[in-house]
Amino acid sequence: MRVGIAGIIGAVVLASGAMGARADWRWPSFPAGVSAPALPAENGMSAAKVALGRRLFYDRALSHDGSMACADCHQQARGFTDGLPTHVGVTGDMGVRNVPGLANVAWRSGLTWTDAGITTLEAQAMVPMTGTKPVEMGMAGRDGDLAARLDADPCYRRMFAQAFPGAKGAADFARVTAALGAFQRTMISFGSAYDRGALPPLAAKGAAQFKASGCASCHSGPDLTDGKVHYVGTAAPRESDDPAYGGKPPPPGFEPPPEQFRTPSLRNVAVTGPWLHDGKADSIDGAIRRHAAAHLTGIDMPALLAFLDALTDRDFLKNPALGPPPVGCPVPT
Repeated sequence: MRVGIAGIIGAVVLASGAMGARADWRWPSFPAGVSAPALPAENGMSAAKVALGRRLFYDRALSHDGSMACADCHQQARGFTDGLPTHVGVTGDMGVRNVPGLANVAWRSGLTWTDAGITTLEAQAMVPMTGTKPVEMGMAGRDGDLAARLDADPCYRRMFAQAFPGAKGAADFARVTAALGAFQRTMISFGSAYDRGALPPLAAKGAAQFKASGCASCHSGPDLTDGKVHYVGTAAPRESDDPAYGGKPPPPGFEPPPEQFRTPSLRNVAVTGPWLHDGKADSIDGAIRRHAAAHLTGIDMPALLAFLDALTDRDFLKNPALGPPPVGCPVPT
């Protein structure tokens, strides 16, 4: 968690009351066994709130110098990642973690690589906007600047009024993050060959190996993540360029304590590279070998890779409802 974020997040949660669901919202049909995601009590869903969140997600006005939008790090065609090891912030600070994908993020409560205290999308949105270690969007302490920018736009004034009827005051962090959270909860991906039960023979073989090798012990559940934090061997020093050290216990006396990271979802994993928490694996094969070499005895890697490719939801990557909003204002004067 970034230094200084905790108090801001608390204020946002407290200030977000009376943001309940609207009767106009309907979830799409989900696969058998999948229920609608749980919502924060203070931030129900509405079509107006989703539309506002979509516009904000693609707007660089949410960064200090107007150079970075949420969508610059979370690009739809890449499964809402950015294709970089880590992303540089508005002040030149280089990020330290690879940008995670957002498919089905509405169902997850662990929303960072390491932090256990950020459990809602509303709270997580404050990290890139106001974090200082490293600086990403650079809006820490700029509540007034954010409100002034958004309130100066007549369209935003209408959209905020529609999304939060009866709310008083400027377009503050509380309402911005509530709208962003609502939009991100519509990033739903259940259309892969894996979901349809249509795995090609090679991918089906890979799926069996995925389970038998122990990969599914952490990459479990509908989104192939247990949501937990584990030591996976990536911090262990190696004496050569041989990548087969991954997954081994840390050597005696290894300091600092082994790094541990949350199991990432594998949805759309084939398009979300580079991979791992630090983005230093430039292939899925390399990512697997770096952290799970101990599990690879007898593995048919082409079959395993075919299974992982079958987790790609092509419709999700092109869904126009998740792309940039219309140029014109959707709320008439």
